[in-house]
Amino acid sequence: MDCLQLLGFLAAFLMFSTFYMKNMIPLRIIGMASNVTFIIYTINAEIWPVFVLHVVLLPMNFFRLIQMLKLIKKVRSASEDDMSFEFMIPHMHKEKFNKDEVVFHRGDIADKIYILRSGILTLDELDVVIRPGEIFGEMGVFASEPVRLATLRCGSEVELLSMTDTQIKQLYYQNPQFGFYLIQLLLKRFSQNEGHGEKNNIDYIVPEERRI
Repeated sequence: MDCLQLLGFLAAFLMFSTFYMKNMIPLRIIGMASNVTFIIYTINAEIWPVFVLHVVLLPMNFFRLIQMLKLIKKVRSASEDDMSFEFMIPHMHKEKFNKDEVVFHRGDIADKIYILRSGILTLDELDVVIRPGEIFGEMGVFASEPVRLATLRCGSEVELLSMTDTQIKQLYYQNPQFGFYLIQLLLKRFSQNEGHGEKNNIDYIVPEERRI
């Protein structure tokens, strides 16, 4: 067996290995190594169709590797930053209410999350006040029984931003960074439930700083 045959077997082994790998970054790296090895082998063996195939696959694997590394960097950055809801705004719809209007009643289906842009909201049953910059409604959307646990009334003229449960789920699958923020939000909500008991069953988040 000469060196060229050994090179061909090495290229085949590297390619075969990628089918057993579950972690995408090592998979892409081994895939690129296989592409380079196949390119060298096919040039020497003059197998041009396989040469063309791996010349095309090499930059594709490199591009996917860069995408994955950038995504990891974004998620890591998100985990180190304070939670902000600014990234959600382009995906939300504006809603306006007059003073004393009801946004939702206790027992209504929970199918949206909200951010209060301006005005004051009150939760009738618990004497809780929601102020600008606060996000609320997310726990009801993800609950096993998605219903509102209190009536939300406008204490003044109010401007809200809303996002439907369908939009939330679509964005979750399309944007892993949003998914990470959503997990952070729910974890903060559960933490508030443990620390404050029944009041926080009302399904809203008060940021440490007003960010909107």
